[in-house]
Order: sequence, then C-alpha cells, then structure tokens
Amino acid sequence: MSMTRIAAWMLGVAVALAAMPAAAQIINPGLPPPIAMPPPPPPPRIEVPVVPKFDDPAAAPLPKAVPPPRRSFGRRITDCLHQGAGAGLNSSEREAYSRACANQ
Repeated sequence: MSMTRIAAWMLGVAVALAAMPAAAQIINPGLPPPIAMPPPPPPPRIEVPVVPKFDDPAAAPLPKAVPPPRRSFGRRITDCLHQGAGAGLNSSEREAYSRACANQ
C-alpha cells in the first residue's frame, strides 16, 4: 500500500469516528428519569459568646495565679550538679556553677 492510501484510510476512519454521537448523550427510553437532588442543608448556626465587661459588677474576679512551691536548697544543688556534669564541667567548675545556679 502506498502512503497516500494509508493516509486516506486513516482520514476516513477518523471522520467516521468523529461523526458518531457521544454515548453519554444517548438517552435509553427503558431507564427511569433521573432523581432530583435533595435540597442543600441549612447553613450552620453561628453563636457569639458573651464577653464580660471590666466595669460589670456581675463579672466574677479572676483567680490569682499561685506560683509553684520552691524546691529545697539541697534538691536545687543536686539538680545543678547534674546539669554541670552533663555540660562536661570538671569538679571545681561544677562547684562554682552549682552555687550560682542554686542561689537563683
């Protein structure tokens, strides 16, 4: 076969395929009609909380923050010695570090 015959054959196939109707556009009479979509759900309710005013006498006072109890001096020294050892300090450096650290 020559190239012109092959090209003409391919062009004929392409035209025949393009002339066919799309399958999605064909309605089969044996199927029931499509069901309508349900209505969309209602929008969500937005509730704004009530913000108390500063001069409102009904507003409860805020609780005062209580600082945590301070650890004992011995426990602070032990923790500081461990920190110094973890940092690689020698014994005299650990001693100076632990005194400064525990007195903070």
